[in-house]
Amino acid sequence: MKAFKNAKVYVEGEGLVKTDVYFDEYITSIGASDAEAEVITLPDDAVVLPGFIDEHIHGAGGCDAMDGTVEALATIADTVAKEGTTTFLATTMTQSPENITKALTAVKEYIESDRLEGARILGVHLEGPFINAAFKGAQPGEYIATPDADVFSTYDEASGQNIHIVTLAPEIEGSDDFITYLDSIGVIVSIGHTKATSADVRRAIRNGARHTTHTYNAQSPLHHREIGVVGSAMLYDDLRSEVIADTIHVSVPALQLLAKCKPADKLILITDAMRAKGLGEGVSELGGQTVIVKNGEARLEDGTLAGSVLLMNRAIQNMVEKVGVPFLTAVDYATANPAKALGIYESVGSISENKTADFTVLNSAYDVILTVREGKIIYQA
Repeated sequence: MKAFKNAKVYVEGEGLVKTDVYFDEYITSIGASDAEAEVITLPDDAVVLPGFIDEHIHGAGGCDAMDGTVEALATIADTVAKEGTTTFLATTMTQSPENITKALTAVKEYIESDRLEGARILGVHLEGPFINAAFKGAQPGEYIATPDADVFSTYDEASGQNIHIVTLAPEIEGSDDFITYLDSIGVIVSIGHTKATSADVRRAIRNGARHTTHTYNAQSPLHHREIGVVGSAMLYDDLRSEVIADTIHVSVPALQLLAKCKPADKLILITDAMRAKGLGEGVSELGGQTVIVKNGEARLEDGTLAGSVLLMNRAIQNMVEKVGVPFLTAVDYATANPAKALGIYESVGSISENKTADFTVLNSAYDVILTVREGKIIYQA
């Protein structure tokens, strides 16, 4: 048994309170307890939060989910623990069927290994290949495919039925039935890499779409005669909206507009990070394409943004200090909201008795000083 004593804790339903938290694999008690425990001493400015959840991340620490190895996934898991992430979806990209299958098979093997070090891999975010070439962003265009339930089933089988989100373009022929199929089997459909009109989005929502992928980026913009995907994300509360809050992919005013328009429980912070995260500036790679990382930006040689090197704790800091969102609301964007979207809120995403003991401890500068997964310290500064 371990415990945080007289700590500032974000307790579900109560907000930030000074209290004790006792835990082993699960949270056993919040408040006074007679249990004997190993006390974890925290700095005076520490705040104990739920572990962060990143539903859209490709890589970190020099590795990428598309490397297709258990070792690469372990490196990513260990690296993101340093930013307070305790759960994530290994995110694939548009590539050859062979490479996608290899990546999905590695995720299956990793999950089945029950590795307890690093952050937990919940499953897969399949970003592509069912996208629109006109908004492919950094996705290799030669591997874009039309929606196909049989192809998806093959991918899902390779993953061990661990695909939780599929990013697709709903305007592509065949998407209507495909969206309905994915929704029927409990897979989240996220609208992204798309030139969809508002009518396309409305139809996708009726068919079961529930997300927008990295809102603003690689999708039809808001215009006063056609609001596109960006305007639809703001208009329709049925849609949860991912956003990369690095102030590079999305400007501060745009972040402010999205936060103002979306219900507080429908905005989800993601990093969309690629392998260069945590390595500093220099040359990296994404899907066989050269990426240059400079001044905190990751771009292809033609200048196209190629994912990010954003840390989740800094995304929260940006939302608070630059966008003006209340601290606990910003925390919810990275914890409760993705947990509810993924259907795992009964076990993670908040600090409550009997939930899994996943914690991120930040100091007043938003630095991660401790990350705990299932009661085990997986990172300590």
